[in-house]
Amino acid sequence: MMDWNRVAENWREFRGKVKAEWSNLPDDCLDVIAGKRVALSGRLQEAYGISRNEAEQLIKRFERQQHSRFLK
Repeated sequence: MMDWNRVAENWREFRGKVKAEWSNLPDDCLDVIAGKRVALSGRLQEAYGISRNEAEQLIKRFERQQHSRFLK
């Protein structure tokens, strides 16, 4: 899976990917998330009105997509 420490260190790169995946997240939320997985989960719950479990499933799918793109 993804190394979220790496994501935080390279947030500029990943920010665009997160925004593309979840366009309902406002830019100020992306600033707060700043590569923190727990913060992303919470913001997804708020922005989409979903449960913690649903947010975690979305993040896991995103992680798999990013991992497979990285290996190509």
